[in-house]
Amino acid sequence: MNDCLPDATDTWQAFEAIVRDWLRRYGYREMRTPILEHTGLFKRAIGEVTDIVEKEMYTFVDELNGESLALRPEGTASSVRAVIQHNLLYDGGKRLWYSGPMFRHERPQKGRYRQFHQVGVEALGFAGPDVDAELIVMCADLWRELGIAPTLQLNTLGDYESRHCHRAKLIAYFEANQDALDEDSKRRLHSNPLRILDSKNPAMQALNDAAPRLMDELDEAALAHFDTLQALLRANGIAFELNPRLVRGLDYYNRTVFEWVTDQLGAQGTVCAGGRYDGLIEQLGGKPAPAAGFAMGIERLLSLMEVAGTPLAPAVSDAYIVHAGDAAQAYAWQVATALRSAGLAAVLHCGGGSFKSQMKKADASRARYAVIIGDDEVAAQQVTLKPLRGTAEQTCVEVTLAIEYLKQASTEKA
Repeated sequence: MNDCLPDATDTWQAFEAIVRDWLRRYGYREMRTPILEHTGLFKRAIGEVTDIVEKEMYTFVDELNGESLALRPEGTASSVRAVIQHNLLYDGGKRLWYSGPMFRHERPQKGRYRQFHQVGVEALGFAGPDVDAELIVMCADLWRELGIAPTLQLNTLGDYESRHCHRAKLIAYFEANQDALDEDSKRRLHSNPLRILDSKNPAMQALNDAAPRLMDELDEAALAHFDTLQALLRANGIAFELNPRLVRGLDYYNRTVFEWVTDQLGAQGTVCAGGRYDGLIEQLGGKPAPAAGFAMGIERLLSLMEVAGTPLAPAVSDAYIVHAGDAAQAYAWQVATALRSAGLAAVLHCGGGSFKSQMKKADASRARYAVIIGDDEVAAQQVTLKPLRGTAEQTCVEVTLAIEYLKQASTEKA
């Protein structure tokens, strides 16, 4: 688990501003759910025979009432719980998003920590492949804006009947090859054989490659859904790879599943993943309703942007106010208030010191302008504006005109 210090926080805030605007353009609205939930919520939603529930969740017993609680390992279950609890689908589908910390007790890797952060998007109440396509197209839109180029992998898990038939064939196949299974696969053989296909053990790859294919079991409706999705993606210029072994690590998925992957961050290459989970709302006690969504790891995206050399301009102050003398200090407070009241970001120097030492601090602050106040400025009820970036000359103006200059400079740099 990491601290996020001010220089890093500037980058995070710049990233988050891009994400908020991107989601606004697609009509998604933010919701915020608690970090703590009942452990049973994740067991019901994610599946008890999954790595997250079996190995990675942080759980504890509340001493006040004996309930088992968990730090949320992902955001979809909490979002669906909130939608059911507050009856948000009473008047039709909802496009929602969330952002915040998640927790998994796993081996830390580059860009992957035990407290990590996700942005998640949930489209609830929409059944067609057009929403699946929207989720993927909007990801591609964000990647272009962030200057990164992960690869899209796509698959379909079909519906319950297809998976039930495929499950029986998988069990028979793996039982016939039981000597080749590793311990995790043996443990999952009868409880969740589909997850064996997601094994990261290199020794399992050849066996999994020869396993029965779920695609061969799909009914006409699931095939039509998947075919339409692919057509929509091609029509929108989205390149993708079909990956029949892509099953995702959460039990609630059906039909469409996808991952955006990269080979630039080490072995764990997924930066964004999601799919359709039409049965989850009913499974958690709500009225049946279709749903789809995805989540992206913020740390991993920031790492990928760093590798790609994408600049993220941090927020900077419009002005750093330097002053010398008692009268200048009193006037500087008035000027700072006037600038801030006009919507400008102004840092007022504190701690005294010569003009020279204050100007060094002004330059180090990354502010666009120094606002200089001495006895002459107090007498004239003006300020001296000195650009700290570029080649423009300093000028002495009234405060109202200084505000206009600073606003114009802020607009030009935005």
